[in-house]
Amino acid sequence: MRKRLTYLFLIAGLCTDGSHYAQTYRTDQGEIRFVSSARLENIKAESETMKGAVNFSKQTFAFSVEVNSFEGFNSALQAEHFRENYMETPVHPKATFTGKLIDPVNPDAAQQKVRAKGVLLIHGVSKDRIIDIALSKTTKGFQFTSSFHVALNDHNIVIPKLVHQKIAETIAVTVEGKLIE
Repeated sequence: MRKRLTYLFLIAGLCTDGSHYAQTYRTDQGEIRFVSSARLENIKAESETMKGAVNFSKQTFAFSVEVNSFEGFNSALQAEHFRENYMETPVHPKATFTGKLIDPVNPDAAQQKVRAKGVLLIHGVSKDRIIDIALSKTTKGFQFTSSFHVALNDHNIVIPKLVHQKIAETIAVTVEGKLIE
């Protein structure tokens, strides 16, 4: 409950701004893809329902995705195991990333790289992270892209020995979307 309140206060803080350029930018259809490349099997899934907001003048951000929204698994059984056994979505329905931008954003730059420092919450476990982000200016805001890795043990996601050769210990994640005023 405390984490949800923190998330709501962060979103509320993002929505108030007196800056000359940076009203809050939002996305409600960001994409997250992940790949598990293990010895015996590759697993890929994606979600196009990530929601988030960034306030460039305050340099704050908050993003979340419903874990049940991931699709594209090799089989329905694999999706079920992901949701129920590994991610335990009834208990941990969302993954979030909230925090501050380390680098200032130049609102006039066509392309730039910035770093985001925050808390990545997956499977109910928070992990401090610094993630590199590429920003491209568009006519209505910004396009963002980021790629990083998530170690399952960092978030207490346990893989049974029976399937350890089918699921990688570290998952490659790609996030992208459009931020619109």
